[in-house]
Amino acid sequence: METNSPFETNSPFKTADNGKNAAIVSYFWFIGWIIAYFAMYKDNKTELSRYHLKQTLLFHLVSTVISWGLSLFLIPVIFATGFGGSYYILRVIQVVLFVFWIIGLIAAIQGQKKPIPLIGDKAQTMFPSI
Repeated sequence: METNSPFETNSPFKTADNGKNAAIVSYFWFIGWIIAYFAMYKDNKTELSRYHLKQTLLFHLVSTVISWGLSLFLIPVIFATGFGGSYYILRVIQVVLFVFWIIGLIAAIQGQKKPIPLIGDKAQTMFPSI
């Protein structure tokens, strides 16, 4: 008696993973990046997943530093000068980062190696161990 388990290599349920899943999951903050790297990339290293893992790691680092750094800088400026307009500077930068994130996520969903503006090309030269 032969059974078809979804875990068998000749199973019709098995799909080829070209790294697209790891690329997509890596866009969901640091937790998604960690899951994509350790649970998906380590056993199935592909160029697509490597490309997006490098890109999202740098993106997450840059966006966190910018958001925290500007917040720590602008909050005292707002209280000292009363210039509440500087709050909107932070919001504009966060919207730009969100648009960059969307561009990268769409590229990952489509299975493309498209760089995030200002970050993507630099990320490919960094993190050589990925």
